[in-house]
Amino acid sequence: MKIKSQFYKSIIGSFVLMMLLAIINLSCQANNTDDEKPVVVVDDVVTETDTVGTVDESGYKLPNIDLSHWKVTLPIGNPTEVMPPEILNYATNATLKPFFYNDSINGALVFYTYPESSTANSSYSRTELREQMVPGSNSTNWTFITGGNMKGTLSMDEISKDASGNYHKTIIMQIHGILTNAQRDLIGQSDNNAPPMLKIYWQDGYVRVKTKILKDLNINDTDILRTDSWTDDAGYTFPKYVGFEKFTLEVKVSSGKMEVILNNAESKVYDSVHIQKWNVFENYFKAGNYLGTIDAGAFARVKYYDLVVTH
Repeated sequence: MKIKSQFYKSIIGSFVLMMLLAIINLSCQANNTDDEKPVVVVDDVVTETDTVGTVDESGYKLPNIDLSHWKVTLPIGNPTEVMPPEILNYATNATLKPFFYNDSINGALVFYTYPESSTANSSYSRTELREQMVPGSNSTNWTFITGGNMKGTLSMDEISKDASGNYHKTIIMQIHGILTNAQRDLIGQSDNNAPPMLKIYWQDGYVRVKTKILKDLNINDTDILRTDSWTDDAGYTFPKYVGFEKFTLEVKVSSGKMEVILNNAESKVYDSVHIQKWNVFENYFKAGNYLGTIDAGAFARVKYYDLVVTH
């Protein structure tokens, strides 16, 4: 019996030793892996992340977007607008949450929209940001002479197709004109609306740019303010296919010049007489998801990872 007891003790001891060696080996392998994720320390909490977006106390990634100088228009109501400071609480705002919310896995702000309510000068619905240089006010804007720059990283997350099986299109960035009160009164218009100088579309997986040109270059200083004095140009489509992948767009504006840059590489410059004459208007930037269809069941989700405007 004594021999059996010593035998069993020997077996158990060997088993325990083997288990300890296996655990030590696995620990060493884990510490020497080549594809560890970087870590970020937030309030003394170490959280795995990647290099995009910030990380909150819960470890969720957030978009790099300061909303303090933006209002958002939603495809509901007449339509509904949410301005700063209310927009800053979008994550808990019951009105905003269905249309304007965080993708905390990828660190993006999601713009979701579908055909419903539209603004007075459009048939299409949107979930779209409108720049406000003075938070809560639409009255202070900028001209091409003073200049401006907007840059964002975004992606098309999901978008519906038409009856022919083609993707719908949506506007992801704009420069919109606006009349001063004096200009509005001069032409006898009921509101301050002016044409959009720049519309950038996601269309069939490509980035397409449309701008305005004058119908008559000899137009007088009053009639140039009228929307029907301007028409669309032929448009330009960047050759790079972006599909549903992340891409970067930048719009640079200065006196008599506008430049659109895709992925910090491809560039389209506008510096014709039409742009030079546009200096008469004030403007504001827009960004988001302005769906170009009223088809039943249509929708789009656009993700913005970062968005910065400077003047």
